[in-house]
Amino acid sequence: MIQSRDYFKISIVCPVYNEEKAIDHFLEKMTTFLTKNEINYEIIFVNDGSMDKTLEILLNNQKKYNNIVIADLSRNFGKEAALTAGIDIARGDAVIPIDVDLQDPIELIPDMIKKWKEGYEIILCKRIDRSSDTIFKRTTADLFYKLSNFIFEVKLPENVGDFRLLDRKVVDALKLLPERKRFMKGLFAWLGFNTFELEYVRQPRMHGESKFNFWKLWNFAWEGITSFSTFPLRIWTYLGFILSCFSIYYGIYTFIKTIIEGVITPGYASIMVMLTFIGGLLLMGLGIIGEYLGRIYQEVKMRPIYLIRNLYESDNNKE
Repeated sequence: MIQSRDYFKISIVCPVYNEEKAIDHFLEKMTTFLTKNEINYEIIFVNDGSMDKTLEILLNNQKKYNNIVIADLSRNFGKEAALTAGIDIARGDAVIPIDVDLQDPIELIPDMIKKWKEGYEIILCKRIDRSSDTIFKRTTADLFYKLSNFIFEVKLPENVGDFRLLDRKVVDALKLLPERKRFMKGLFAWLGFNTFELEYVRQPRMHGESKFNFWKLWNFAWEGITSFSTFPLRIWTYLGFILSCFSIYYGIYTFIKTIIEGVITPGYASIMVMLTFIGGLLLMGLGIIGEYLGRIYQEVKMRPIYLIRNLYESDNNKE
């Protein structure tokens, strides 16, 4: 069990993309809450290529609030890369990723720290009520978790987002993982460590709009599936076996029927249906193989996960 600490530092990591409307309210509420609870902290904002006034607002707030670090990425690399950048920069004894929309309650932070002090190395925050999300988002999220936990070797905790506490040893372990194509939920689950779950009710978004549409959610889910499972490849082996069995059966059936009834002229429609069906399956199979080859291609190039244009630190946050 971790001994009681008189001094520790918490790093709050916030990836932001076009969040000019949410930052002021987030900072006011977060800094007031952390100060009131006497928590030593730093807040790390990662500007993921925002096209609005997000960076300008962050820099203005840095003059007002202490312990703010701003990492301005050279372009939009995506939330997973931005989250990786923030975790890499964090200096705290524990790291808490959170979105600036305040749908995840900051009031859980003291409870997370309490469990961390008891010896848990990862404290997850599980959503027990997602009524603030759309029906479409709730339905697709439920389907994704059911599918992923059926085909993944590593089980994802259901209805758990990025909002969690990570001990420094977990952060150091995460930095050892070299993937360029990041699916952070899967990486967090793969790490293991001593984990505890806190439950909470997800709140409505205070400002702005979600950046995830159907296409982005689909790509996010597909990223996870191809990162942590070879099931899409394996299924073509099973499908090929089934089709081979069917073709053998149909061949025997045709042979026997020809002997009994004579030569039968096949129908054009049935031939076209089978050709297009098999052709479609082949193209889908090639597409999935190409997806995995593309991932290998991205990895072997060994490009950095992100690039930081500028790193802005408050004077009292520099070491």
